[in-house]
Parts: sequence; C-alpha cells; structure tokens
Amino acid sequence: MRQHTTTVMRSSALAAVALIVSACAGAPPAPTVAPTVPPPAAPTASPTSAPTQAPADTPTAAPATQPDAGQTRVVIDSRGVEVTIPAVVNTVATISDALVEEVMYALKVDAKVNTIGSTCLVRDFTYDFTSNSGEKFSYFGGMNPANYLMEYMRDLPFFIKPGTEMNFEALATAKPDVLIIHAGACTINWKAGDDAKMNSTLDKLKELGIPTVVVYGPNFSGEPSIESLSEAVRIIGQVFGKGDEAGRLAAYLESQVSLVKERTKDIADAQKPRVLIFGLNPNVRKEGGSGSADGLKSIQSYLLENVVNAKNAFQDDSFSKNLNAEQVLALDPDVIILPTANGYHPPRELYDTPDFKNLATMRAIQERRIASLPWSPCNCDKRLEYPIDVMVMAKAIYPDKFEDVNLEQWLIEFFKTVYSVDDETADGLLSALWMDWVREP
Repeated sequence: MRQHTTTVMRSSALAAVALIVSACAGAPPAPTVAPTVPPPAAPTASPTSAPTQAPADTPTAAPATQPDAGQTRVVIDSRGVEVTIPAVVNTVATISDALVEEVMYALKVDAKVNTIGSTCLVRDFTYDFTSNSGEKFSYFGGMNPANYLMEYMRDLPFFIKPGTEMNFEALATAKPDVLIIHAGACTINWKAGDDAKMNSTLDKLKELGIPTVVVYGPNFSGEPSIESLSEAVRIIGQVFGKGDEAGRLAAYLESQVSLVKERTKDIADAQKPRVLIFGLNPNVRKEGGSGSADGLKSIQSYLLENVVNAKNAFQDDSFSKNLNAEQVLALDPDVIILPTANGYHPPRELYDTPDFKNLATMRAIQERRIASLPWSPCNCDKRLEYPIDVMVMAKAIYPDKFEDVNLEQWLIEFFKTVYSVDDETADGLLSALWMDWVREP
C-alpha cells in the first residue's frame, strides 16, 4: 500500500496548508473518543496448537470436498431473478461507481475483479479555486476508497465507458465468471421503468453466457432509502459465498446511521434547523445560476430529514434544481451542506471567493455554519461511505448532541472496521476523500 496524502497548496506560498473550515460556529472542541457503537465482534479464533498427527485410534477427518469446476449455485439479485453462477467465482466484471469494488475489498475478494465498466472509478482528481484576495487553493489525490485501496484496477481493461455502448466483445474476451451491475451507477444509469433498455442489454449478456447479477440503489429506484444499499451489500456477499460477512458489514453501516438517528429522534419539528444542501457546480453559474439545491427526492435529503432529523430548506418535490442568487437568499437556511458528487467544494469557497460574494449576507455564511461532505466523485447511487455523510451533517447541524464524537477518530475507526486496514491506511483514506479539514481544532 503506497502512502497517500492529499495536498492543499496555496500558489502564493507554494507550500501545503490545512484547509481551515468549521462545520458550525461556536461549537466547543470535541473530546477525542471513538464511536459509541462498537463494530461487530469478530469470531473467536480456534487454538493455534494442535496435534500434528491424529492418535492411532482416532479416525482422521476426510479432507473438505471442493466443488467441481462444473458445479453451480443460485443467487437471487435485486430484481428477484434467480441467477445461476459457478459454485466458486474466480473472476468478476463490474459496472459500479465503486460500491461493488468496496464491498469486494471489505470481503477480501477484490483480486477477483478482471475488467471494469467505469473510467471514473480509477480517476485521480484535482480541484482548485481562487480566494477573494487572489490566493489559489489546489487539492490533489482525490479518489474513491476502492481506487485508493485497489491500485491494480487502474491497469484493468474497460468494456464500457460513460456515454458509450457496452463492448460485448471486450467483455467476452475477459471471460468473467460473473458480471455484477450496480443498476444506478453513473456509467449505465438504469432507472426503474427502463425495462426495454435494461432487457436489451441483459438479453445480449445472456446470449454470451455471462451470468449477470444486478443490484439496486436509491438512484435506480427513484425512492431515496438506505435499505436497497444494505440489500446490495448482502447480495454481493452471496456471490462469493460470504453472506454472513456481508451481513455483518451491512449491519455495521446501519449501526452508525442508527447512532445518529437515536440521538436526534425526539427533536420537535419547531426545533429542527433548516438546512440547504447546496451544490456549487460551476456549470450552473455558466448558465446564470448560483448553485443547485437538493430537493426532497434526493438521497441526501432523505438522510437529512429521516436520519439526522433536520428540515430541508428546499421543500421541492424534485431530485435537484438550479437556483439563482435571489432564490438562494430567500431560502436563508440555518446551515448549508455542500455535496461533492459533481465536484469538490470546501466551505471556504462559499466564504471567500468572488463567485459567491452575492451570497455573503446569508446567516449560514455569516455564522460559519457550513460543512462539506467527503469527496465522492461519480457517486450516482451511493457507496459504503454513506454513514460518513450522515455523521458530517449531524455534527454540523447538532454540534451539542455530537460533542463527544471526534470526526477524525470516528473516520479512522470507520475505515479500519469496514476495510480491515491499519491506522496508516485509514489515515490515507481520510485524505483521499479530502476530509483533512477534520484535523483542525
């Protein structure tokens, strides 16, 4: 594992600087404690010493029977379809924004990936902006956890890329035992009701004889929830005969969400802060807008209102809409959350850049109540990091209720638990998601 650090550079100093942001103003420093919900207990290890030879009067156990090459088994995917796959899966093709690969890494079967269907999956991102005083801030080394943990994927062949049709010949050449498709992933972007589009592709895959397991997420269903994500984790585990391990992984992710939900469940409607989930995509500004606001149908809004128990300031029955400065000012939220699926945007970009001077009078900006979600490029249908989004929002919106949670330590423990990595690797993952701002006092 290579050492990874995300670098933030000021062009005027040509030196690394820490991103100085604050999720909210006036919150006291949080004690450094680990998450209050422990990870699932590991199974008890068997004794390390044993007789090297069985006593003469004790029958020697027969070796475990290995499945024959032609043996198969059945996995039921998110469609409810019974998919016949080899009893032992050795090679896998994926179409995913990294959810499938992250689960495979967590289950220690990541080396089975032999061809991929997303160029974004293996990209190394940079980002920069210029402050009001002319200082330039640049960010390097941004990537999803699978890309950071599975460097070898960068050398794998592609059989589909965004905006192109699937290359069935390339897929057949790779000869995967199984193809796993995350249906709402950016590359393929299937939606519930796209039966003709889906079936056309699935029929061709069937003709090729490639068993195809499809898992759903909130982008596919159009109904924001986390249940489909847990189901996807469990189905991926079943593909590799690791259903129990996948179940424990899904349960751990759910436990971190429950931690937040339990602490905020009794907050009365009148006491809920109004929160704007505000995307700063520069393409919106090129069209005369100020930014985009997540509506009630987005997964982020679902997590905000149903888990964190706050109120979406943009009560629109949509996934997202572009707003001009006048519309944003009229919303005047208590807190602003900056999503990062369409580009990384730190709080300082709202506080201190010419592009947003016309929003400077907003209370959330004046009171420094802005938080940025982890860098999540090409994350159309969510990945294993979704509890991080929940905790970042909870800390920003309800600092008093989460004073005992130190975000840096919580993130390190989260990565160690999910991916079974050491402290150094977990620290690298934190930087790869451009979350170094949590190290600030």
